[in-house]
Amino acid sequence: MSHWRITIVLGLFCLLSAGALVRLGFLQIIQQGLYKALAQGQQQTSSLAKGERGQIFVQDKKGDLFPLASNKRISSVFISPSEIKDADGVIEILSDALSVSKEVLAEKISYTDSVYQIIEKNITKEQEQRIEKEKLSGVYIGQDVVRFYPQAGFASRILGFTNQDGKGQYGVEEQFNDILEGKEGINQDVQNPGGYLFLPSKTRVADGKDIVLSIDYNIQSFAESLLEKRVEDLNYEEGTIVVADPTSGKILAMAVYPNFDPNQYGKVKDLSLFQNPSVQNLFEPGSIFKPITMASAIDKGKVTPETEYVDKGIVNVGGRFITNYDQRTYGRRTMTEVLQFSINTGAVFAEQQLGSENFLQYIKKFGIVEPTHIDLPGEVFSENREFQKGYAINFVTGAFGQGIEMNPLQILRAFFAFTNEGVRIDPYITEGVINEEGKVEALVARNENNVQVISSDTASKITSMLVKVVEEGFGKKAKIPGYYIAGKTGTAQIPWSALGISRKGYSDKTNQSFIGYAPAYNPKFMILVSLKNPNTGTAEYSAIPMFHDLAKYIIDYYQIPPDYKVEE
Repeated sequence: MSHWRITIVLGLFCLLSAGALVRLGFLQIIQQGLYKALAQGQQQTSSLAKGERGQIFVQDKKGDLFPLASNKRISSVFISPSEIKDADGVIEILSDALSVSKEVLAEKISYTDSVYQIIEKNITKEQEQRIEKEKLSGVYIGQDVVRFYPQAGFASRILGFTNQDGKGQYGVEEQFNDILEGKEGINQDVQNPGGYLFLPSKTRVADGKDIVLSIDYNIQSFAESLLEKRVEDLNYEEGTIVVADPTSGKILAMAVYPNFDPNQYGKVKDLSLFQNPSVQNLFEPGSIFKPITMASAIDKGKVTPETEYVDKGIVNVGGRFITNYDQRTYGRRTMTEVLQFSINTGAVFAEQQLGSENFLQYIKKFGIVEPTHIDLPGEVFSENREFQKGYAINFVTGAFGQGIEMNPLQILRAFFAFTNEGVRIDPYITEGVINEEGKVEALVARNENNVQVISSDTASKITSMLVKVVEEGFGKKAKIPGYYIAGKTGTAQIPWSALGISRKGYSDKTNQSFIGYAPAYNPKFMILVSLKNPNTGTAEYSAIPMFHDLAKYIIDYYQIPPDYKVEE
């Protein structure tokens, strides 16, 4: 071959090589972004995803956590009717393996225009394995994450539940839905060119945060068992027990009877079971309100614990007659004895010395006409507008807790002033969220609404008077040897209006309550027991025994040292 031919071939080769290099450089450098995007588009599938809902925990005195609301994966069977080749075979096998009739299966398979028909949710592992073994065309097993309440009805009135859309309803689930709820984002799955080998996902979703409640698992459990056990003897319509740390406002238990299973909320026919009576029911407290009347009069300097009056068994207020329970007459008594023996006319005497205008101001300071700001949804409170109209009879009956209404947490918060040197603090039920370091981080600042209601001296005097109630008065059944306990009974008639009956006056039904704290002079816990219409005459025989049993349990549980030595 001549030299010129070789030169031409080499030249052409060099030109082609240079062109290829230029094209390769153009593709790799100039259009690199475009082809990278195309490659990623072929290898990645994107879908809208959502992080898992955060869990809800309670703890015990050691700080061990117990889940009350979590998530679990369930398997479901669904079909794609257009893909089914052997309809009769599918119907036969699925009807035998699942709790679905052949008629329902035949109807769902007939929807040939549909690509998705759910057959049954939450199937067992055995059912899943059997269906997979059959390898039926057009039949698939899907995975879902659902809300799960491992303790069933435990603390259900506190928790609430999530609906079919995953939104919190009632209780903590509703109150903190935005914190618990997982955040939506794009989920990217990477696959190889063959389209079948999936590599780890890249996701931009975020799980919801876990919440820890202030509830003590063991105290809550004991309180709930008490309510369930005693309903057989006392036959009450509803029972509520609230336990709190009275120096911080932390709620340690909030037990209600009856409960419901949030895993089966759709089966609940009485929707009132979803409400929490501790914060959503109003009641007239009766005689547990007398210490508030007495504290107000003492704090204003109108009476002392030793002030005497003569009880004649009846008081005439503008033609309306006020009597004591069971029409009793007590004669000459001190203000301390008024609380000891729960004398209605004595509470009226204290209120009259105080004066109605002052009484109303103290009622406001004790927080009776404003919410407790508890971190639960739907708190119901009353401004007691009828009471505030200024009629003498309203203040007189209000002195012993009738004609004035509140929710159970409001009376509990008012009593906090007796254990905090006269300062009223708000209750709370949420410790906080679990942060990235695994520590519990408070959601909000505590005790921002503190109010100095009475002096520390008045608070101390009321505590001593309430100790007398348990040591020598109608609260004797609350006594625990070795410990000073401060407490007060209350038995209040229920108005017809509270029963949904359009009628003035009061029914023969009663709310029976006991509220107390211990050890009285260095309190570690406060308990309110409230029972709707038990079959006993007074709280002395219904609420007090339940208080006693729970208080004894807490003393042993916390290993609280005694106040004094018990003589054998």
